[in-house]
Amino acid sequence: MIHPLVLISPAMGIGSRYYRPLVEAFEARGWAARALPRRGFEPGEPRASREHDWSYGDEIEDTARAVAAARAEAPGRPVILFGHSLGGQLAVGHQLNRAPADGIVTVGTCLPYHRDYPYGGPHLVVMGAVIVPVLSALFGHLPKPAFGGPGARTLMREWGRMAVTGRTPFPAAAAVGTPSLVVALQGDRLAPPSAVERFAGRLFAAESLTTWLYRHEDVPDGASNDHTYWVRAPAPVVDRTVSWWAASSSATCGLPNVDQQHQ
Repeated sequence: MIHPLVLISPAMGIGSRYYRPLVEAFEARGWAARALPRRGFEPGEPRASREHDWSYGDEIEDTARAVAAARAEAPGRPVILFGHSLGGQLAVGHQLNRAPADGIVTVGTCLPYHRDYPYGGPHLVVMGAVIVPVLSALFGHLPKPAFGGPGARTLMREWGRMAVTGRTPFPAAAAVGTPSLVVALQGDRLAPPSAVERFAGRLFAAESLTTWLYRHEDVPDGASNDHTYWVRAPAPVVDRTVSWWAASSSATCGLPNVDQQHQ
């Protein structure tokens, strides 16, 4: 079996360098991995400003170019999109609207739709309907210390509309049909497991979907299942990804699937 190449799509406000432990963990298991750049958060690259703006569509197109380059580099090697938080939203947008990667993993990803959050998510309504549009109009981008800052004006307005309406900023008429692993993090306030479950139910085909809740009792000493800090010691997530892909590959070859779906 040819081991896949994992393309890691970072979370909002986080550059690719943060994912070095995740890259190394995949490489330690014989896989190839690389973290994709996140616009506005890479050293030497321009930050969001009134003059420098971009959208979800621009970021999805960046992902599509990375997938195409990976396929050209090694045509017989499977490509897995691995999205963290915002990166998972972008990975789904790619799978639904571009030539899809062979599989997708999301960690701590949901739609920020306020009704999917405890108590109706009033903070998300305020962010989406007031803070994001007002600050982005005043400054031409979403400045720090606002959530996601410094964020691109168009992308953050799209995020805000999604928080208020629940509508994705990319076409989502179908469901992701490639092998999919959706990981929720117990206690995650930014992407509560209940919201992750609704995200999975809306955007993924049930027959190709595996879900996993990374529980507190699954966290080894020195590690974390925090929304952001799980990346620093990612072994449980990487191990789950490796076993999921082995089971998915076996299933597509007509062999028994040893993993359980919707765990």
